[in-house]
Order: sequence, then structure tokens, then C-alpha cells
Amino acid sequence: MHSYSSVVNRAMYMKGCMQNYPLFFINRLQQWKKCLRTEDCTNVLKRYQSSYDLDIVKSKREDLSLTKEDTVPVFQPRRAVILTKMTRYEFERKVCDGMSDVEFREYLDSKDSDYMGLLDRHKNHYSALDIVQKELLKANIETRVVHRFDLNQSVVDWADVIFTAGGDGTYLLAANRCINTRKPLIGINTDPDRSEGHLCLPKKDYAATKFDSALKRLLAGEFGWKWRQRIQVTMSGRHINDDAVELHDQQLIFPEHRFTEHIAEDEQVRVLRQREPEKMRFPSRTLPCLALNEVFIGESLSSRVSYYEITTDDTNKEKQKSSGVTVCTGTGSSSWHFHINHLSMDSVEKILNIANDVSGSNFPVHDKEMKEKVMNTFNNSLRFDPSEPRMAYTIRDPIRNAVFKAGSTGGFSKKIIIRSRMWDACLVVDGGMSFKFNDGAVATFEIAENNALRTVTFD
Repeated sequence: MHSYSSVVNRAMYMKGCMQNYPLFFINRLQQWKKCLRTEDCTNVLKRYQSSYDLDIVKSKREDLSLTKEDTVPVFQPRRAVILTKMTRYEFERKVCDGMSDVEFREYLDSKDSDYMGLLDRHKNHYSALDIVQKELLKANIETRVVHRFDLNQSVVDWADVIFTAGGDGTYLLAANRCINTRKPLIGINTDPDRSEGHLCLPKKDYAATKFDSALKRLLAGEFGWKWRQRIQVTMSGRHINDDAVELHDQQLIFPEHRFTEHIAEDEQVRVLRQREPEKMRFPSRTLPCLALNEVFIGESLSSRVSYYEITTDDTNKEKQKSSGVTVCTGTGSSSWHFHINHLSMDSVEKILNIANDVSGSNFPVHDKEMKEKVMNTFNNSLRFDPSEPRMAYTIRDPIRNAVFKAGSTGGFSKKIIIRSRMWDACLVVDGGMSFKFNDGAVATFEIAENNALRTVTFD
């Protein structure tokens, strides 16, 4: 149990967060609310708002427009939308549209897929979805179930809350589509045995089959609001008005150009610049989706080198070649970003051995506890809070030679600009929606602070 003074001390310690990261501070205050009366939390804010420019009702940043509902856990929806995932069975059926049941089973057998397993998991998902829907209706909440292709702005506008029934992929899809809204997004894991569901409610106690327990806590206000920052991408170039495509529908334009060095620019663009320079002045466009986890930029064919120019807060424009670039939020810092950059115990041991050889030191390379501490310290530094308004970027497998230096291969930034020098590249949002990003296209990445995603936590 924390005392009033201990919370005040924490508030003083976080004064920089209050001024620069108001949502980050609010999330922290939510974690302390269980230990204090509401009026004590209010007193903490009142005591320090004059020093650190944080107003209880309205943030210094007007676009955040904090209200009572932004800090107090109140959940009384009248209408709810449930976004259901597309099961693997449904996906395969869609691919094999027109096949008879016998032909469909033979097709699955030909690629060693388990027909009965897919069908059982399909049925289990819809049984779990039915449980969620019935519990909401029992609580007098009008409910509408939609599939991935039917989730649009009118559906979001209709609802007071959006639930997802599936795993992290379904949650990310909904997060991409929920723009210009403070309506909460809550994930329900419908397959806890096969899905981690990191973005969903804890699957151990609140999976779909136990949704009644989760709903009771929500309606009783026994939760906290958690705000997750998202990345806004502004693009300019020849393909800015092209429709996004699902990643599994992405087609290679130049599959034969495996060994192209990408030094010369696309001939079509080069000639157009010479003859009709006025046509090269493309307007910019903000992409119609926000990234909750990360954005990947690179060639569509993974074995082809990616060539681009990158500028960050701390680096000037630099031409680089690599296997692509990832830009993530605090939410995504524990996902792909983490797995690209994390150290293993073997890596730590090798580094310590080299340090001993080079410096003459005597680090205990066989001390498992020490190696684990070093590993965890580094790996934990890769993660940051989802409410912090900054991005982490990573250059994957940078090429370093006499021409390309790759001075900076990763770090944090509030603004990142990437200009494509690629033939058949894509910009992929949260592993789902893909946009063309070929030679001459420019993408600017920034945190959309006025579009932070409202989620819930039971911590």
C-alpha cells in the first residue's frame, strides 16, 4: 500500500513525463489509483499542475482534450461492435471458392493441412464468439458482429465500444481502422491455447469462454484506461492515391530483378523528370490507417536489397542499403522490434569473451546469473511504454562498405523521413495493409498524439 507522500514523490520524479508525455503520466496515475482515494490522486495533480503545466481537466496540448472519462474508469456502453477474425478454415475456403467439399479436402491434403483440425478450430471460434455476444446482450448492450471487410467508419461511429474476437492480428486490424475516436478497443482471445493474444485481455482469466468475468469488472469500473500511441504516415509520390492491399494479396512487380543494384533510378521516372518536371510535384496524403505496432519499409521480395534515404531527429539524410526498416511504437517495442534486436545468452557470452581478450579483463563468462542479468538489462532497454509519444526504428541487416556507411542503425525519434530508391517496394502497416513505396516516394512518420488508442487494463 502506497502512502500519499510516496505518490507525491513519484509525481515529482515523473515531472518530465507530465510535461512532455501527459498520457504516459495518466497511465501511471491509473496504476496508483488502487492505493489511494480518488481525492488524493486529484490532490497530487493539483499540487503539481502549476509547476509542470499539467491541467486535470484539459492537457496543455489542446488536441488531447482530457475529460473525466479519460481518467476515471467508467464503462456504460449502449451499443457494441464485435470484430470477428477470419478463421484459417474461412480463409482457405475463400481461396478455394467454387470447390466441392471433396475437392476442398483433397486440396488441403495435398499441402499436408489438417482439414478436421481447421474445421474444429473454426467451430470453437464461433462458439466463443457466441458466448461474448450473449453476455453483452444479457447486459442490455445492443451488439453487432462484423467481419474484417465490414469494419468501416460508419460502424465505428455507431458503436460505443469495439470488441475484437480473435487474437492480436484481429486487434491490430481494428486499431488500424479506429481513427479520430476515443471509443475503447478491447480484445478478447477466442483461442487461448494457440494464440498469445498479448494485446487482448489476459487469456488466463478473461478469454472468451470467461467473458462474463471480464464484463462484470468492466461494468463495475474495476479497471484502468490505458492509452496507446500510434504512428501516422504521410506519403508523397506517384502511388499516394493507390488503394491499400492486404499483405497476402501483394504481388511482385519485378520478380526478375533479384540482383539489381538500385544505383540507377527507374528509367520511366528519370525520363519524366527531364521532359515534364511539373508533373513530378506530387501532393502529400495521410494514409487512412494508423499503426499500433509498427511499420515496415522495404522491397516486397525479402531476398532483394532495400535502397532508400533516411532522416531522423539525430541524423542527417543518409543513403542506406539494408533488408528494410522497421518503425515501431511502445506497443510494438515488445514485438518485432524486440525480436530483431534482443540478445541471447550465447551472444552475451561471446561478447564477454571478446571483451576479456581485447581488454585483459576477467569477466566471469561462465557465471550464468551474471550473463542473464546483462542479457535482461539490455533486452529490457528495448521496450518502452505504449503511451510515450516517440518511435523506435531499426535498420535490418545494414550493408557497410566503401559506398554505404550506415552510420546509425537504430534509435529513438519523434519524426522519421524515408525516401524510396526501390523498384518494387512496400510500406506495410502492422503486418496487414500494404502500400506501394517505389522510387521517389517519400514517407514521413510521426506519432499521432491526438489519436492515441483508448484500451483497458486489469493490472
